[in-house]
Amino acid sequence: MTTRRMLLGSAFGLSAATALPGLAHAQGSYPDRPVTLVVAWAPGGSSDLVARILAERMGKELGQPVVVDNRPGASGTIGQASVARAKPDGYTILMSGRGTFAMASHLFPQRGYDDAKDFVGIGKLCETPIYLCVPPRLGVNDVKELIELARRKPNELNYASSGAGSSAHLATELFLKMADVQIVNVTYRGGAPAVQALLAGEVQMAFVDGVTALPLLRDGQVKALAVGSASRFPLTPGIPTLSESDPALAGYECSSQFSLLAPAGTPDAIVRKLWSAMDASMKDAEIIRRLNAAAYIPTVGTPEEFPAYLTSETQRWGEVIRSRNITLD
Repeated sequence: MTTRRMLLGSAFGLSAATALPGLAHAQGSYPDRPVTLVVAWAPGGSSDLVARILAERMGKELGQPVVVDNRPGASGTIGQASVARAKPDGYTILMSGRGTFAMASHLFPQRGYDDAKDFVGIGKLCETPIYLCVPPRLGVNDVKELIELARRKPNELNYASSGAGSSAHLATELFLKMADVQIVNVTYRGGAPAVQALLAGEVQMAFVDGVTALPLLRDGQVKALAVGSASRFPLTPGIPTLSESDPALAGYECSSQFSLLAPAGTPDAIVRKLWSAMDASMKDAEIIRRLNAAAYIPTVGTPEEFPAYLTSETQRWGEVIRSRNITLD
């Protein structure tokens, strides 16, 4: 453990304002230059869209521009690693997804950072659900009927995933584990080909994120049997949750969630200022409208709540990955 880490102490709690020399003096004027918001995925996707919606409004709250910097690669771990190494002064922060910090820790053990030691959570930001979708011609009307079909035809049905270890893959494996059914994974190179396979009838089911699913649902191209979130999604209140769809699935929860993080050692006052700007931004009516248009809803959490969230999610998905023997080999 380096001297710097020893000084930082417990990283996912709020750090002391005097953790590093010179930072205490800077807090009073923070920020006095632009803040970089690292997004660990490529431009043009839903994560990039959410980051740019947030950055524009947060910049107004902070009085300095918030500049989005896309650093994609290795399922988000490249961008996340760069922030772990950044100076903890509040000028480099990260928008990360649950898949990158809770799932990747079990799939990329050599990623070069430790989520619980190298970051401080600013807070949960927003989420979009994932929908369990089937082709209309499959002829099932709810989750119970799908489970019954899978039990009559073990290993005869297929599901699409967007790569080994992807959120869609893990969401499906959690479903299969809880429902105790055997459905074969067909892996595609990304979410778009996986959805095309579903539309073409090459597979019988897929978990599809809200951004992609909602237009398909409106056009009747797919049927959503359930939503993976803990409660019904406000934008589709008529679609039940998986948890309420079958007793075997009680407690099922999986959605695409984003959070803001900063390097470990970022002073308390700066973390609090960033959280306040995020919180105010996510309460803005226009921001909510734009997020809803992209199939997201605000789910703001506090810095104090983040350590427990990180721990529980990391443990939960680690159990799924181990029990289903999921690797990237």
